[in-house]
Amino acid sequence: MEIPAINLKAIVLVHWLLTVWGCLAFQLNMTYMLSNFSVLAVGVWAIAQRDSIDAVLMFLMGMALTVVTDIVDFAILYPAADNLSDRRDTVRFSMGMSILSLLLKPLSCFFVYQMYRERGGDYNVNFGFPTITRNRDDYQSIDNQEQSSGSSSAFNQGNNGKSGPRSY
Repeated sequence: MEIPAINLKAIVLVHWLLTVWGCLAFQLNMTYMLSNFSVLAVGVWAIAQRDSIDAVLMFLMGMALTVVTDIVDFAILYPAADNLSDRRDTVRFSMGMSILSLLLKPLSCFFVYQMYRERGGDYNVNFGFPTITRNRDDYQSIDNQEQSSGSSSAFNQGNNGKSGPRSY
């Protein structure tokens, strides 16, 4: 089964629209707005630089991080937003769009990860920490060294393979 190709522009546009609608009531704090709009700015960077693996990886990590921060924001602020009676419909619409954006983020992260792999990213993410591996295929074995006649004659300057003083 082949995974359908979703355009990065569509992902950024959908999340931008849902974030704007989520900020209509302005009941959510600045953390929600700043985190989501800054991640969307990184998404615009990933769109602008089509060959950049780093831009897509940063967009993917930002989307995954905003899932956690959105859950914390909703847990803290949703009960307080429900008590507003003068703008109740606007607050409910805003929170609904924010929750819809949160529900779409894991799916968007999956598609962004596919784009990361298409751009040449590897399956594992390396954070720069040194790792120890047991792969010894790159080393030459010292057990089976063959002496070639050309390399041994470079050290033997005399006749009949005997080493002696050089004549100049």
